[in-house]
Amino acid sequence: MTGFDNSVAVVTGGVSGIGAAITRRLVAAGSKVFVADINEEAVAAAPDTFGPDVAGLRTDVTSEEGMEALFAAAVERFGTIDTVFNVAGGSKPGSVVDMDLATWDFNIRLNLYGAFLGTKLGAKQFLAEGKQGSIVNIASLNSQVPMHFGAGYASAKAAVVMLTKNAALELGGQGIRVNAVSPGLVATPLTGGLLSAPGVQEAYLERIPAGRAADPDEIASVALFLASREAGYVNGENIVVDGAWATTGYPDLRPFLG
Repeated sequence: MTGFDNSVAVVTGGVSGIGAAITRRLVAAGSKVFVADINEEAVAAAPDTFGPDVAGLRTDVTSEEGMEALFAAAVERFGTIDTVFNVAGGSKPGSVVDMDLATWDFNIRLNLYGAFLGTKLGAKQFLAEGKQGSIVNIASLNSQVPMHFGAGYASAKAAVVMLTKNAALELGGQGIRVNAVSPGLVATPLTGGLLSAPGVQEAYLERIPAGRAADPDEIASVALFLASREAGYVNGENIVVDGAWATTGYPDLRPFLG
């Protein structure tokens, strides 16, 4: 994939899981990377972890002031921004009838606000520089497939996909591309706790024709493709990367987590 040599990327959630895999692939492709994460220690260690072409800022992606500071710091450090990867996300489970508003708000703010602010500020920077740029939002298979205890998360990720399409509609005429990736089950620290519950991993894997979880690098490769020159005519798309999981449906987790 081409177009990353001497480029600059911003990656939210860029020090762990899918975000870290994207950071590593970008560095290998010749890009400088400015990472954001809530984990201050991991952000501070990013140059040692990923290499000298990586810097970062501890950032709350749900805060507009925080995200504005992130983009300003990235431009101050590297002089420009060419690509944005909005990866930061997470979930607090709860059934529709039992979920309090604080839990709903956590899911919406972390997953949707973060993607919105990253898309908005990335596009504003591209427009200010008069350049074509690319934004990739990490959504989820749950943008299309519901799950028990996941109304907040699934609703937020579905909204991320529509945000992506709407941004592509608005910005495509200025040469700015906005696409999404919707991963299925991925072996990351965030899924580790869930999969450690007795029987849960088996319930997932019997629904996934590939017979395994994805490696974060397999999601990162699709994200980089969407940002690359090879995908120059791809805009407003959501690519599901799930090992054909969506063809079988979501496991009922109530016996394990209820």
